[in-house]
Amino acid sequence: MTGLVYKSTGSWYTVKSEQGDFIECRMKGKFRIKGIKSTNPIAVGDIVDYELEESSDTVTGTIHKIHDRKNYIVRKSVNLSHQMHIIASNIDRVFLLVTINNPPTTFNFIDRFLVTAEAYGIETVLVFNKIDTFDDATLDEQLYMQHVYQEIGYKCLRVSSTEMKGIEQLKEMMIGKVSMFSGHSGVGKSTLVNAMEPSLHLKTKTISEASKQGQHTTTFAEMYDLSFDARIIDTPGIKGFGIVDMEKEEISGYFPEFFKLKEQCKFNNCLHKDEPHCAIKAALEKDEIAWSRYRSYLKILEGDDENYRTDIHNEDRIISDKTRE
Repeated sequence: MTGLVYKSTGSWYTVKSEQGDFIECRMKGKFRIKGIKSTNPIAVGDIVDYELEESSDTVTGTIHKIHDRKNYIVRKSVNLSHQMHIIASNIDRVFLLVTINNPPTTFNFIDRFLVTAEAYGIETVLVFNKIDTFDDATLDEQLYMQHVYQEIGYKCLRVSSTEMKGIEQLKEMMIGKVSMFSGHSGVGKSTLVNAMEPSLHLKTKTISEASKQGQHTTTFAEMYDLSFDARIIDTPGIKGFGIVDMEKEEISGYFPEFFKLKEQCKFNNCLHKDEPHCAIKAALEKDEIAWSRYRSYLKILEGDDENYRTDIHNEDRIISDKTRE
């Protein structure tokens, strides 16, 4: 029998059958997926083959095959630096929720996420949440951030769950697709899903005033069927986003604005760091590339995974008329 994985708790997997039934399944032995060193061989979004086990009082299943994935999105495992954790698979579109100071989402975190999504061929939309809480300074910060990513070509939405702003536009982008919500703890993923589909009653928590960081409410990734012909994968909050399995020479290819210029560099193996006649550095000096993006690139290039929650982009900010558009 074939089904779709809706929830993964590490040992049990909730699988939806082709008939629409949900069955709790376990893995048969250990899976060895070619080329993937993963802490979780089965992820939400996987299509699997399973057999029913009717020996107990309740019907359970045993998964014995994972179908080839269209794509998946990964991050470095928190405890095992040489392994990856697959967040979800077979995704049509990722919505990365961004908050300015409640909690703060940095350029560095966004860029690490976008680089990984680019590497695995997944479209990402930036969703600036909690816009109802902005004062003038926060609004300026958010508009600058939005400007940086729209200039590159990323779609951006501004939403408020409490005032229902931007919710219909967000729903329209999800119709007929499998979407994933991601972001730090506390950015409002579950609250936003509840705003779109109140009947789900997903658990939510407030921000810790002491640390301004979110508290984990979603423990495991889980997929939900929505009433407007859409599926959403709600994921646990991510504190940091470690990059895995990328050669230094390929990283700039996942920055779209770098990729457009890299052929103009004098050296075809240019790392855009110390080399002469570098098109990326030339564009940087002309403010055609955001300094925050270049700073993120250097941190990824140098393998700086220790401090990827911190960011000092404010010193690079150039306030201009364009910023406030």
